[in-house]
Amino acid sequence: MESQKITGVDFNKARRWYQDACGTALAMDLIGERWSLLIVRELLLGPRRFGEIRGALVGLSANILTQRLEGLEKGGILRREALPSPANAQVYALTAWGRALEEPIFALSRWAAGSPAHDVTMPLSNTAFMLSLRTMMDPERSRDLAVDLGFRVGGEPFRGAIVEGRLDVRRAEVSDAQIIFEGQPSALASVFYGPAPLTESQAAGKVFVTGDVKLAQRFIDLFRLPAFINA
Repeated sequence: MESQKITGVDFNKARRWYQDACGTALAMDLIGERWSLLIVRELLLGPRRFGEIRGALVGLSANILTQRLEGLEKGGILRREALPSPANAQVYALTAWGRALEEPIFALSRWAAGSPAHDVTMPLSNTAFMLSLRTMMDPERSRDLAVDLGFRVGGEPFRGAIVEGRLDVRRAEVSDAQIIFEGQPSALASVFYGPAPLTESQAAGKVFVTGDVKLAQRFIDLFRLPAFINA
């Protein structure tokens, strides 16, 4: 049987492919190289410029990013687009098939968050923090909470709303939001997932909350990390 091709990628000629019919092997062929899945993660909230992607992923060189973007484009996972005037800039955006990686990425995140090696105080990108909120919010406990949320994460604005037990997040201005959280992503993660209480982080000037602080704490209480299963 002849090998199939995805936008010009020949499975038999491509280097380091598993040559395995299992879907898991094919997934690793497409997104298993170092940095690939994190690049996809950075695009889950919308298109980004080359420099924005690189700036969010500390340690990723321009050369490797170029290679990974080319591979993801050939695999049909992302595409290049041009922003309209006056920006006139090239951005990278997920295809519809690429956006379908959201749930697998969230499932991997939930699984890995239960590891004893998981350290919420380590650096993470603005997008990674916002996606963690979508991943880790308890849907049952959130159903009776209606709140218009704003976040300035590392200076970048995001807007959030709870809809049917799901946290919808988008990049948008936040000045008129009911509650606004502000801080660096690692400081915010320490508040939402421990060990830093909101009151102490506010007093230390690491996290700022505008609006009803009690309501903000109710929102924070919707998040918890899964327990490690050691059986």
